[in-house]
Amino acid sequence: MPQVVVPDNLKAAVIKADRYEPVLNRVMEDVANHYSFAVLPARPVRPKDKPTVERTVQLIYQRVYAKLRNQVFFSLAELNAAISQTVTALNQTRMQQHSYSRQEKYLAEEKACLKPLPGSGFEIKYYADLTVMANNCIYLARDKQYYSVPFQYIGNKVQIIYTRTLVRIYKGGACIATHQRATGAGYTTAVEHFASTHQHHMRRSPAYYIGKAHEKSASLTRLIERIFEVEKIPELAFRNCDALLSLQRKTDPLVFEKSCRIAYDNDLMSYKRLEAIITQCALLDAQNQMAIPFPKHGNIRGKDYYQ
Repeated sequence: MPQVVVPDNLKAAVIKADRYEPVLNRVMEDVANHYSFAVLPARPVRPKDKPTVERTVQLIYQRVYAKLRNQVFFSLAELNAAISQTVTALNQTRMQQHSYSRQEKYLAEEKACLKPLPGSGFEIKYYADLTVMANNCIYLARDKQYYSVPFQYIGNKVQIIYTRTLVRIYKGGACIATHQRATGAGYTTAVEHFASTHQHHMRRSPAYYIGKAHEKSASLTRLIERIFEVEKIPELAFRNCDALLSLQRKTDPLVFEKSCRIAYDNDLMSYKRLEAIITQCALLDAQNQMAIPFPKHGNIRGKDYYQ
């Protein structure tokens, strides 16, 4: 790539022409940044900053197009091949006022000054300024898609720069989130963008709940495994599993283990059923404690004492 590009003042490149400080089109700026070259538009009205380019355009019409004007081509590939062959012949022809050809001058002086092309092709960028919503996401109306943002930025204004393949979210000039662009109504999220309370909902799966139960209780693990065996749509059981885990935290461990065994043996897997079993087990334990007889000793008066 060259280091400097000198375009005309066309609207695709220059929004506002000025002899000293022209205002460039944003797409033109993005192209220049991607390929790392400076843009110096020619002076307006009667530009005289690129006569070599204008003369070359004239030569192309005279020595390339003119030679092909009477030929008939039956495919675009055939036309391109003929143009390429004619341009190569033009570049290898000695110039009238010089002892070398254009190709020789390019190889000797210009090729070494060129910079390599970037690794990826240029994609047009689109811009938007949006506010991060309470659900940790920004809403890109063009795609009808929500994209997640780190929860620290909820309520903040952010800049969105998106291309055909990527969506980048910036705050204060720093990129805080990057997503593959998606189309159609839905959510594109990253678990690490959510607070710990939200991450729980993002990670929910049968394996997740079975693992959580395994940390708490063997009987609860068996019960939750049984729930997912019976429920054909796992998502419908997630709230029930949340309730069982919550119940485990609030119940005496011995009573909870006993209740889970009873629930499993009788195929009673709902939160309400397990809660009722826990209530009954706790009541029976309390009654058994009250029914313990007092030990016999000499201080207790017998029935004969009151006769």
